[in-house]
Amino acid sequence: MSNQPILFKNARLIDPASGREERGGVLVRDGVIQDLGPQLKQAADAQVVDCGGQVLAPGLIDMRAFIGEPGGPYRETLKSAGEAAAAGGVTTVVSMPDTSPVLDDPAVIDFIVRRARDTSMVNIRPAAALTKGLQGAEMAEIGRLKEAGAIAFTDGARPVTNAQVMRRALTYARDFDALIIHHVEDPDLVGQGVMNEGEFASRLGLPGIPREAETVMLERDIRLVRLTGGRYHAAMISCADSAEIVRAAKARGLPVTCGVSINHLALNENDIGDYRTFLKLSPPLRHEDDRQAMIEALADGTVDVIVSDHNPQDVETKRLPFAEAADGAVGLETLLSAALRLVHSDRISLPKLLRALSTKPAEILGLPGGRLAVGAPADLIVFDPDAPYVLDKRQLKSLSKNTPFDEARLEGQVTVTMVAGRVVFQRETM
Repeated sequence: MSNQPILFKNARLIDPASGREERGGVLVRDGVIQDLGPQLKQAADAQVVDCGGQVLAPGLIDMRAFIGEPGGPYRETLKSAGEAAAAGGVTTVVSMPDTSPVLDDPAVIDFIVRRARDTSMVNIRPAAALTKGLQGAEMAEIGRLKEAGAIAFTDGARPVTNAQVMRRALTYARDFDALIIHHVEDPDLVGQGVMNEGEFASRLGLPGIPREAETVMLERDIRLVRLTGGRYHAAMISCADSAEIVRAAKARGLPVTCGVSINHLALNENDIGDYRTFLKLSPPLRHEDDRQAMIEALADGTVDVIVSDHNPQDVETKRLPFAEAADGAVGLETLLSAALRLVHSDRISLPKLLRALSTKPAEILGLPGGRLAVGAPADLIVFDPDAPYVLDKRQLKSLSKNTPFDEARLEGQVTVTMVAGRVVFQRETM
């Protein structure tokens, strides 16, 4: 935890921003990368960390995590979220505004910024509410909230159904160069649905959610972006049709980006099995064909970022019949391991995966991280992409244990996490 210079040597350096990959080292001094490369010389005053050939890369930037503080500290606090993130190699977390009180007031944003700085191991950047009280009726004060430290604007898990409100928000966001992140799910089409509509839902006797609940909202938003020119990010898409919509919008040169949840890359509706409530998510897990389409969209650049969609829920909200259980799963600690399944199955290269986990989120949010370069912030991770383990939810640092990967066989473990030049996590085996 000291501010002593640190020299990482014998590492597999991956810079996802440039695609460069080489053996070498990194010298960190005063919170930034001072030097790096294969011919790095020993610094007399530096602490030396031998990486043993493991990967050294920029820390992950997670654009979607729900944290209970303020109002629900039993689910997750800024401190516990920081500990979970550090263990998973996530050095920056964008927190959602679905708190109590809602993050729709500059004073509350300022509180989160200061509280996170004082208690969290990692960078936590709050996203402010897009509408007052998350009610979707009256636009929040985008300019003042941005001045207070809001990094983006979203109503979290709630979509803005009123097209006129969304049009105004995109117009104001354009004028303030602010980013709108939207949960694309039409609540009227969701209705009483609790999982993906189709044969499997019918077999389980559960009401389904059609893909059109997502695509209708996404289509509307794209047309409003074309009308206003505002910067827009679809928080999570989950089906093949949505990928086609985003692909077409990008081809037209619209300022549109999108994310996908790691759950929708690693799991499908069949994993729900015998009504496993830890896999009840929003949007719901889709058909295997949609999962494959999401992987292809990630590989070809249509999908920009991968998010954890970290959503801690206590036991009481998950120990219910599937239809009544709360949506959400924790994901900060398993984000990298689950994503590495795509590398191990040869669906995507490791530099390209890391680009979606660090570089692209940094670019979209206007942050200086996501790259290995002299002068870049020393938000770094060292990890062994091949280290096998079986996940035990009891060992998670998150206060909530609702992981869809409990007892799953995973590969890839973080051994060191550094934030602003300070080691905030180190696995005992290192």
